[in-house]
Amino acid sequence: MSSRSVNYTSSPLLASKTPVWRSKFIVAMVALGFVGLAGRAAYVQVIGNDFFQRQGEVRFARTLELPANRGRILDRNGLILASSVPAASIWAIPEDVELEDPEVQAKLKKLAKLADIPLSSLKAKLADEDKTFVWIKRQLDWNVGQDIQALGIKGIYQRKEYKRQYPEGEPAAHIVGFTNVEDHGQEGMELAFDKDLAGKPGQRRVIKDRLGRVVEEVGNEVPPVDGKDITLAVDSKVQFFAYQKLRDTVIEKKAKAGSVVVIDAHTGEVLALANYPSYDPGNRKNLTGEQLRNRALTDVFEPGSTMKPFTIGLALNTNRVKPTSVIDTTPGRINITGSTISDTHNYGALTVEGVIQKSSNVGTTKIAMTLPAKEMWETFSAAGFGQKPQITFPGAVSGRLRPYKTWRPIEQATMSYGYGLSSSLFQMARGYTVFSNDGQVIPATMLKSSQPPIGVPVFSQRTAQQVRKMLQMAAGPGGTGQRAQTIGYSVGGKSGTARKQVGKNYAIGKYRGWFTGMAPIDNPRIIVAVMIDEPTVGSPYGGIVAAPVFSEVVQQTLRMMGVPPDMAVRPQIVSDPVEEPL
Repeated sequence: MSSRSVNYTSSPLLASKTPVWRSKFIVAMVALGFVGLAGRAAYVQVIGNDFFQRQGEVRFARTLELPANRGRILDRNGLILASSVPAASIWAIPEDVELEDPEVQAKLKKLAKLADIPLSSLKAKLADEDKTFVWIKRQLDWNVGQDIQALGIKGIYQRKEYKRQYPEGEPAAHIVGFTNVEDHGQEGMELAFDKDLAGKPGQRRVIKDRLGRVVEEVGNEVPPVDGKDITLAVDSKVQFFAYQKLRDTVIEKKAKAGSVVVIDAHTGEVLALANYPSYDPGNRKNLTGEQLRNRALTDVFEPGSTMKPFTIGLALNTNRVKPTSVIDTTPGRINITGSTISDTHNYGALTVEGVIQKSSNVGTTKIAMTLPAKEMWETFSAAGFGQKPQITFPGAVSGRLRPYKTWRPIEQATMSYGYGLSSSLFQMARGYTVFSNDGQVIPATMLKSSQPPIGVPVFSQRTAQQVRKMLQMAAGPGGTGQRAQTIGYSVGGKSGTARKQVGKNYAIGKYRGWFTGMAPIDNPRIIVAVMIDEPTVGSPYGGIVAAPVFSEVVQQTLRMMGVPPDMAVRPQIVSDPVEEPL
């Protein structure tokens, strides 16, 4: 059977015999194409609509973060230690900046000057036209950002952020800490309370064009939730004065470093915590590790003679000795399992009070050897040594106090006067609350507190009072800490001088001088601990380098607190203090 053909023209040149099935096939294909397009349209518009909507949003919709205002850090009196202010961060789309235009070049020079960056560096950032985003400068002063915006440079934009300011600068740096450019806490209280201070950023959905300009807002705006304010226990005036006196002493004695801690003896609140060297938290361009270290909390070292009151306190508390018990320290040295322990002088017969007053290693050792190692370890541990301070602050260390079962006799002897264990200055200051608080050691806190602290009993009230009297003698005539005396207030405390350990050996000529004490002595209101690291001018003894800082900080702090003088307001006559054994 022959198929019919269709003649499209009568011209023999154009005549073509086309099978009918071919035309039907073409019509069918066209129809099928339309069906496919209709199906695809149905899929895009109905079935896969959510997917394609998301893909469109990925390309054109953006979620803009609305930064929250970071909470303030305040001192106990409401003075600002850290706050946030609006700042302008400048960014650019390099491909949109017309670098060849002379007018734009002139404006870029002004921008570089306003942003305080080299013009060459600015041009280098804008030279890569393949980039669609580049930061020019973060966190400029808001007024500077407005001036840059007024230049009207195509492709240059700005974003509102917040910048931290630290009004107290160097004196409070190690307490407050600082944030990074993203406004996240990096050190100090900024890090410890980062979640509370940071708040919660808001957001808004917008559609942008290819130039990054907002052309439409999508959905509802979620407002930011500002961070909470944090009120510290620190008194900024006490902090400044303590830092100033510490800095002056470190410079005068050409020491490596120094620290001072001031604690409220009734509440455990930290009124001041200062270190030198320090840094400006608002300008950290040349910040070094030496400046950054919060030595009062992170550095541990052998506390030397400042440990003697704890050893004597245990002996008094267990009735093994009385304050008037006589200890024969002749001839000024003692041999313990082949090792010799010495005093600076042969003090002969000393009462227990005299052992603290003269800081006798021999006397302390003889008393310690009557005590079970377990009881000494328990007392030291209860006072916080070898335990990490329960304080909301980054970097606090536990120090070192080995288990009593491993102690040899010579180790028990040396630990009784502060060698063979380690402590931070903060731990020592907190430990002395056991004497100021009638035998109970109280927790220390960096936050302002309105609740009375819950103490842990270590000694009896009588023992604490007896040790306080001995500390007063140690800071008085004939004691090692006479330079700690102050005008108008009775004081008590214990000096300490320890050789620095380098590796497994003690370094020659390198010492740390300590002084830890309290005032007024009958009803202590504050505890002050001072450490001077490697003084090279004059004597290295704690009673000479650290006690004067204690004296001035105590006097000024008690006056600021409104504590009335408890003794005649007159200069104390101070002779050269008794040297303590090293």
